[in-house]
Amino acid sequence: MASEQQVKRYLCYWFQLGKRIVINNGTSTLLPQKVVEGDRYSYEFENIWQQIISLERGDCYLEGTTQTIGELLEPRWDIEPCARCDMPVPMINLGMLPAPCPCSDLLTWPNSELPVPREPLCSQEHLNGIRNRLHQISSKSDSSENSANSNDHNLLAATDCDRSNEHLSQMRDRLRKTDNF
Repeated sequence: MASEQQVKRYLCYWFQLGKRIVINNGTSTLLPQKVVEGDRYSYEFENIWQQIISLERGDCYLEGTTQTIGELLEPRWDIEPCARCDMPVPMINLGMLPAPCPCSDLLTWPNSELPVPREPLCSQEHLNGIRNRLHQISSKSDSSENSANSNDHNLLAATDCDRSNEHLSQMRDRLRKTDNF
């Protein structure tokens, strides 16, 4: 069964590609201008999500699909990656998908030259994870060196680590600048 969080993530990704949510028996559509703000969903996205949740869920569906939001929250549905474009799509967990992926009518998707849609991401946590992995790699290579080369290697590793930390600081600064836009 797809959880509310999975359905919310599914909408977040497709909104970023311009897909709208259809409501009121097809009489209107909603699409937030901004979907993600730094490490959280945008205020506009959250408002649309609340509208979707407050409406009769059987009345809302993603443009280009046939499954309603209410159906996606039933036990027979899961949200899985599309085999064609790797975007989240609804799948019946007891059989085949009755309709194609919403990407089927997007002529320019998948496009490896564009940034892929994403969910909110905490830049600081992401950078810390990169830094920790770099330290682990540095530690592993330090322990595998013999003791005769250990002093030379430690100097090189320290220099590499300093360069990596400088690079991470530059990445963090760039991410902070983009988060402020």
